[in-house]
Amino acid sequence: MSDPHPPAGSGIGTLDRAVEVLGAVEAGAHRFTAIVRATGLPRATVHRLVRALEHHGFLAHLPELGYRLGPRLLRLANEAMRELPLPVVAHPVLERLVRATGESAQLFTRLGDARVCIDAVESMHELRTIVPVGAALPLSAGSAAKVLLVSAPDRDRHVRRASDPERFARDVELARARGWAASSGERQAGVASVSAPILGPYDLVLAAVSLSGPATRFGKTAARRYASAVVGAARQIEEALGR
Repeated sequence: MSDPHPPAGSGIGTLDRAVEVLGAVEAGAHRFTAIVRATGLPRATVHRLVRALEHHGFLAHLPELGYRLGPRLLRLANEAMRELPLPVVAHPVLERLVRATGESAQLFTRLGDARVCIDAVESMHELRTIVPVGAALPLSAGSAAKVLLVSAPDRDRHVRRASDPERFARDVELARARGWAASSGERQAGVASVSAPILGPYDLVLAAVSLSGPATRFGKTAARRYASAVVGAARQIEEALGR
């Protein structure tokens, strides 16, 4: 994780203080009083900065979770990632993941209200899942959707679209807590998957690594076993990106 506090002021005081607030939220200060305590700034100053950052989309306030980094930062991070060869960096990792597990692997990023497959490596099994590169899938079903939504300010809108919103909401919260998600038969009958997030600056979720296959090969025991490999693959991609 990057240092939430800049090493020296830029000479533009308001900007420096705004960055301090963002850094405090990044470091885990999600309530107003925690942000004040973390930054050491006057309450009135923090109040003005928080409101301004929220207005511009750099912060978002979620009723149950407090302040989180906002959707505009996610969009900026996604734009920055366009300048990086994410599929090129990730492809060797996906290949190793497939060799280690025998199942198909995909790389998803969020684009608007969909998750888009930007790279995939297929299993050698005759019975396997195939997700074409460029496929746009919903954010209301599947393990990759769950990890892409863990810190999304608009996640409730997508949760409401799920076939079982209450269960899907619990799964998103579980994904946030343990760092990976699983699904079986949510988007397509007979297909199961395990996914983990790829984190970028400010711990924003930039993409998701997903391992998928027939549900008959993805029992609960297998899902937990695969989770370790998928999380490891996500960390390898982060390291390759220089995070």
